Amino acid sequence: MKTPAAENTALTLAAVDLGSNSFHMIVVQVEGGQQRIVDRLKESVRLAGGLNPDGSLDSATRERALACLSRFGQRLAQLPALQVRVVGTNTLRQARQAADFLAQAEAALGHPIEIIYGAEEARLIYAGVCEDLGDTHEQRLVVDIGGGSTELVIGQGHHTRHVESVALGAVTFTREFFGDGKISKSRWQAAVMAARVVLEPLAYTYRQAGWTHAIGASGSIKSILRATGVEDPMGVITPDALKDLARQVRKTGQIQKLSLPGLADDRQAIFAGGLAVLVAVFESLGVERMSVSDKALREGVISDLLDRLAAHDSRDDGVEEAAERFHVDMAHGMRVAATAERLWASDRPENAADESAADHAMRQTLGWAGMLHEIGLAIAHRGYHKHGAYLLAHADLRGFSQADQHRLSLLVRLHRGRLRTELLDDVPELWRARLLRAALMLRLAVILHRARNPANRPQARVAIAQSRIVLTLDAEWLADRPLARADLDAEVARLAKAGFELSVETFAEAEPPETTG
Repeated sequence: MKTPAAENTALTLAAVDLGSNSFHMIVVQVEGGQQRIVDRLKESVRLAGGLNPDGSLDSATRERALACLSRFGQRLAQLPALQVRVVGTNTLRQARQAADFLAQAEAALGHPIEIIYGAEEARLIYAGVCEDLGDTHEQRLVVDIGGGSTELVIGQGHHTRHVESVALGAVTFTREFFGDGKISKSRWQAAVMAARVVLEPLAYTYRQAGWTHAIGASGSIKSILRATGVEDPMGVITPDALKDLARQVRKTGQIQKLSLPGLADDRQAIFAGGLAVLVAVFESLGVERMSVSDKALREGVISDLLDRLAAHDSRDDGVEEAAERFHVDMAHGMRVAATAERLWASDRPENAADESAADHAMRQTLGWAGMLHEIGLAIAHRGYHKHGAYLLAHADLRGFSQADQHRLSLLVRLHRGRLRTELLDDVPELWRARLLRAALMLRLAVILHRARNPANRPQARVAIAQSRIVLTLDAEWLADRPLARADLDAEVARLAKAGFELSVETFAEAEPPETTG
């Protein structure tokens, strides 16, 4: 499999997938433009099975998960942070009051956990499956049945066209319809019908879009292929094979008595729920045959991580897509972003060490916030920063985790009006000061570009020492812009209410700041 890595550079990467049923980890060595899996770990944790009605995780599941992550962490201990990505899926999306668990989990792993939205999970699954399919431009349907959700993607080549994540999972459906271990005809029909009801809103669109190749991913679909009696991993699942398998499962009547070809112990307990979901997918979408891929989410995470290291961050694509969708003036946004990033760099001591991973991430987020700071104008001008924050907190943004979007949303929320520092109270300590500093840079950049003149490139630098902020501008530039001066005077008053002292100083044109970019 070709990769964007440098041809002669050896690189080790790791991806961890905290799924609703199993936790997976792969370690990949990249050399000469090729990937080679050097380690692969999987443990059945059944995270979704331990989710209580109030959204909390029961103690046994927590202990099981943390023990697994501690073992994974030992394998990851020697890898730099930028070469590891850990993603959490449906159950962690649904979990409430999970902050303590996540903190313990990150400590056990030694790396941060990104909880990703369903659409992002689907995109990464599709990217992983495409690793095996080459550069053909056929239209594909990819289906992944996880423990708590099912992802369905139609794409052409490496590009997605329709992406959906629905609340249909092997663990959750088994618990809901076969929780006592009994499988009857009426329960089976109820499970399939419930899944079809969830799929109905997308069925017409997907049927109309069509595909030439349907591909299943995930352990559930692989176990179904084996259970149909097909030993060849490159075999296919057909509607008739599913009907026969469903008949066998109903006839057995009890989960504990299921005896099917190749059915592992860790799959037996959730097999009925996964099979009911796949039957519903075939019936709802009219799937006639489905091959099975050995690749899934974790391979997609590796692919995405390689792109980030090769300076092609999928989040850049997500920002551009959001700007187009909500009609953002991207040219103006890019000017604001460039100035905000120059201000951020100017506050960096000359003898500072290399940029930390957290500082790098915040500088990226500051740039994206600058590009999208006016996204809320798509709703209304009044309070547009609040509308923009809501959109960015809840939209499906390509490449972004929930935490990424939360930080982006906060920066847009804080870029104008009263500086509500209390909004940062629930932000992890690692990010709180960085977010506040980035918000100050963005506020100043927006003011410096208020006239929206494309030729305007303000020469400026910022120095922040605790609560004191010094903005230094070119004297002639400021003298020619009395409205900017007035707006900065107003900002002095706004920041004073938040406990900050902003002073505006000038330098002569012959003494430009060193970090103008």
